[in-house]
Amino acid sequence: MSTFRMESGSHGPLDAPDASPSHAAAPEFAAAQEYTAAQDAFARCRHYRKDNGLYAVVDPALGRIVLEVGAVGAVVMPASLGAKVRALLTAGGRRGGPIIAHPRSGRWTFLTGPTDNSYLDMALFADLFRVCASVALPGSRIVLPSPADEHSGYRTWVAPPDRDYRPELPEVIAATRAATIPSKHE
Repeated sequence: MSTFRMESGSHGPLDAPDASPSHAAAPEFAAAQEYTAAQDAFARCRHYRKDNGLYAVVDPALGRIVLEVGAVGAVVMPASLGAKVRALLTAGGRRGGPIIAHPRSGRWTFLTGPTDNSYLDMALFADLFRVCASVALPGSRIVLPSPADEHSGYRTWVAPPDRDYRPELPEVIAATRAATIPSKHE
């Protein structure tokens, strides 16, 4: 009488690849997740365009929502400085957003009204460079938070867009300069 012993797990030779249905479905599941993320990005992009006047597009290769700087300007800075700038901008009940957080790099991006030629001002460039801030150049791209970014914590809103409101670029620059002046108490 022969006995046959079955081990749990693989029923074939030890070095044979596992062909169980759960492993075969993994690529299909990943593709479905990518499709869902892309659809979510397109839906969010439509929302940005329709409700916020942010005429972004979805980059098909990356699935990211991209906005070209021009009609919308941007000032990028460390999050610690950004918190001070936001406090100055929101003083007196004013709106300070929209502001994008990049938690991994510890930076914030303030979206503003249309860009201007201030990026050509060397004194401004030096002031901002000294505090690790910059004005985004016309034609450069800003990535807006997508649902996938927000879920992963990669890119989130500190202050989401409020309809089509954006502070003017000179206002954000002035607040940035004011936030970097040491107070008498420091």
